[in-house]
Amino acid sequence: MKDSGRLFIVATPIGNLKDITIRALDVLKDVDVIACEDTRHTLKLLNAYSISKKLISCRSGNEEKAAAHIVSILESGLDAAYASDAGTPGLSDPGGILVRQVRDSGFEVIPIPGPSAFAALVSVGAFPDKAVTFEGFLSPKPGKRRKRLKELLERQEAAIFYESPFRIIKLLTDIADLFPERKILVGREMTKIHEEFLEGPVNEVLDRLKEREKVKGEFSVLVSGKKKG
Repeated sequence: MKDSGRLFIVATPIGNLKDITIRALDVLKDVDVIACEDTRHTLKLLNAYSISKKLISCRSGNEEKAAAHIVSILESGLDAAYASDAGTPGLSDPGGILVRQVRDSGFEVIPIPGPSAFAALVSVGAFPDKAVTFEGFLSPKPGKRRKRLKELLERQEAAIFYESPFRIIKLLTDIADLFPERKILVGREMTKIHEEFLEGPVNEVLDRLKEREKVKGEFSVLVSGKKKG
């Protein structure tokens, strides 16, 4: 590794700002610049802890260009941190391109672990499956979504998906059509004021959501694996 700048990949809260780790706060205070998926979103977190730093936009639309800029910053001997909007960068969030460019350029990349919707949901799942496949967001196209669901849920392992309030009903409907016997756990607005968990056979959870006048919030869905035999 070069004797110069380092890049810290910092996990940030998925909702509750108190979920930030002490180490993450120390890193955000110590680095010279902070790259982030959305500067406005990250600024709210920094303001909550009285941290003032130069911010650089590094989102899915400009990650290649931003990564090159961050490499130049590291070349000058400065340290940088990267934070996506919520949770762990690179996990259904930008960050992968940045990490690859920085590491290929010979600089050290250091993970600062912390919040993740994936880990949070698994921790309260209590499903007997020994393995879990993380898929994140499925394609919004019905055909592609159903095809991928069928591929994943034919396995004897649980699966986790992320979904928006606009497509959660469609996702659960597809699961119910393809695998009506499956049990699921839906986490809505995890760690936030209106946090909610819905568990049961997929059709029952789907009916409960359909009864609502409006479905709100961000969703994570844990689906039980296919039983042997």
